[in-house]
Amino acid sequence: MPAEGGQHRRPIIAAAIELTAKSGWQAVTMARLAELAGVSRQTVYNEIGSKAALAEAMVAHELDRFLSVVAAAFDRHPDDLVEAIYDAVRGVLELADDNTLLRAIVSATHGTAPELLPLLTTDAGALLRQAKLMLAGRVAAYHPPLADDRVAVVIDLVVRAVLSHVMQPSDTPARTADALAWLVARVLGVTANPPLRHS
Repeated sequence: MPAEGGQHRRPIIAAAIELTAKSGWQAVTMARLAELAGVSRQTVYNEIGSKAALAEAMVAHELDRFLSVVAAAFDRHPDDLVEAIYDAVRGVLELADDNTLLRAIVSATHGTAPELLPLLTTDAGALLRQAKLMLAGRVAAYHPPLADDRVAVVIDLVVRAVLSHVMQPSDTPARTADALAWLVARVLGVTANPPLRHS
């Protein structure tokens, strides 16, 4: 699978996301994508490769959107790690609520999205690594009062918890973000007794 691809790669991925959200993963074929993107089938194969590679590209595309929300949250709170975590988690969960591709994947009948669903569940390793790497870089700028390996444990916990709530929310984005920010504040010791916004 080309890492960047040519000029047609992004429109093909966008067409695949739109088609999956509208008609389901089973409706996505290289011929249909070629038609929607206004290119030849050969161009689709050259840019994407296989349907499994397309699934990976779609998830990577959406992950970039989520990570940009995280980056913006940290940029808004350069001096307050707990607020940055709260803002980032809330933003990610709110985006997930409105993400048509994600909803299509999660609500797919068992076996109808075999290449997509595992990328968010059993085969989410690449997604988790990228998210943790990005978050580790942002958190380090706050100089949390824990050794790096302990900070890595906290980051792993937060990323996995957020992914779990993305897949199956158990509360509102605001309340979930509040709970995770409170937990981070307690574990990192950056706030002695942080209040819960939504107790």
